[in-house]
Amino acid sequence: MSQTAALPEVTAPAEGHARNPGLPLDLSLVESVRVNTSASERRAAALPGRRAVKGDAQSAWLLKAVTCIDLTTLNGDDTEGRVRRLCAKAIQPVRPDLLAALGMQDHRITTGAICVYHRFVATAVDALQGSGIPVAAVSTGFPAGLSPHATKLAEIEASVKDGAEEIDIVITREHVLTGNWQALYDEMHEYRAACGDAHVKAILATGDLKTLRNVAKASLVCMMAGADFIKTSTGKEGVNATLPVSLTMVRAIRQYQEMTGIKVGYKPAGGVSKAKDVLTYLALMKEELGHDWLQPDLFRIGASSLLGDIERQLEHRVTGAYSAARRHPIG
Repeated sequence: MSQTAALPEVTAPAEGHARNPGLPLDLSLVESVRVNTSASERRAAALPGRRAVKGDAQSAWLLKAVTCIDLTTLNGDDTEGRVRRLCAKAIQPVRPDLLAALGMQDHRITTGAICVYHRFVATAVDALQGSGIPVAAVSTGFPAGLSPHATKLAEIEASVKDGAEEIDIVITREHVLTGNWQALYDEMHEYRAACGDAHVKAILATGDLKTLRNVAKASLVCMMAGADFIKTSTGKEGVNATLPVSLTMVRAIRQYQEMTGIKVGYKPAGGVSKAKDVLTYLALMKEELGHDWLQPDLFRIGASSLLGDIERQLEHRVTGAYSAARRHPIG
């Protein structure tokens, strides 16, 4: 992605694509998965240095990133007021004066979704009414995922009933660490069924999975079980989204598409907090999966502070000066 690379279409809608219906579990395929860790790490390490954009191109890519953000608040001290402020920011994520200075005042730019706990789904749905922005609910005993299975399914159903159009579930890490792929498949399959028409994102909590091979296998099993997206992290693990993990997951997505023709989305979450970092993730998606994965129906970034840093970079482009982060409140 160079200075002269084609600019992304910031607000153009992505073409529709079929949801992932899943496949029967193929254990022989899962066990055949291999990952060259050193090669993956070299590829990931080289990506930031080789992919840079400046000037108007950078502004266009950053505005594209805004449209792919799942603007998130997942704190113990969340309140309805905070959620409503976050929803207002999702509807108008970039100051109108900055958009006008960039020649983007006639484009409708919003974040990809709002992501909250079940407790605040109804509040967010009400605050976003008429905006077209979906609400994503974290579910299934987020973040540890160790609640009773029946409770997890009931939580999914309750969030869908309250209006959530997307459900971010957490897998049981023990299934991956013990190689119990049938149990992981069955769990994910039941989550998918409980979501109904709501899209389901499978959070792998990759920081807990120990190896890239485990990440690749878990990605493949969750896609076989019907996941619409695979997602790195809850944001609560010691290690969250990283480029080697992301490379492993997007290549699993590519393998699945080659097998089935089905496009599965990808969501890095946790640790993507700087504008320069999100540019690297956009480059990764474009190079490994193609243009379709630069659209919010196939690419999301789980973040909160990222939006503030993007807005600071856009203001720098307009004014030539960096402002304090406190001038760009999120919620």
